[in-house]
Amino acid sequence: MSNLVAKRYVKALMSRDNANDVCNELSQIATAYNDDKFLSIIESTDIKSSAKVSLILSFIDNCSTTSINLINLLDENKRLNIIPDIANEMKKELAALSNIYTGVVYTNQELTSDVITKIENSFSKKFDTSLTLTQDICNYDGIKVDIEGLGVEIAFSKERLKSQMIDHILKAV
Repeated sequence: MSNLVAKRYVKALMSRDNANDVCNELSQIATAYNDDKFLSIIESTDIKSSAKVSLILSFIDNCSTTSINLINLLDENKRLNIIPDIANEMKKELAALSNIYTGVVYTNQELTSDVITKIENSFSKKFDTSLTLTQDICNYDGIKVDIEGLGVEIAFSKERLKSQMIDHILKAV
């Protein structure tokens, strides 16, 4: 639900000339939402809303008037908790406009930077876009590339390959 509300704010913000600056400022503010103490302050009913706004604005030096007005508007509507959603949606919109996307490569072992660069280049050519990949080492037995902005997920699993080979051999017999 908050994602839908965030999209409305993003739509209004994208029409501004300083959309990149506002996105960067909101992204800086959004990092504070990872802290439990900060969240408890924002969600507290005992703390005045003006103090909450001051706290949020203190994270940014030379905050733009657009960001100040947005935060004040969010405070009036009691929606300060959707700032991270607005920042994420705004990043996606700006990425779509500039045709630059980010993705994640999931593997169970670390890949060299050359391999990551080759994957980036091949997907960039395939989708005619600029792509930056990061690596997430997890327990996935294979390799999976997830490019959220494009809605693309490609996975190669050792288990799946093994089961397909067994099925193929059984069909041949």
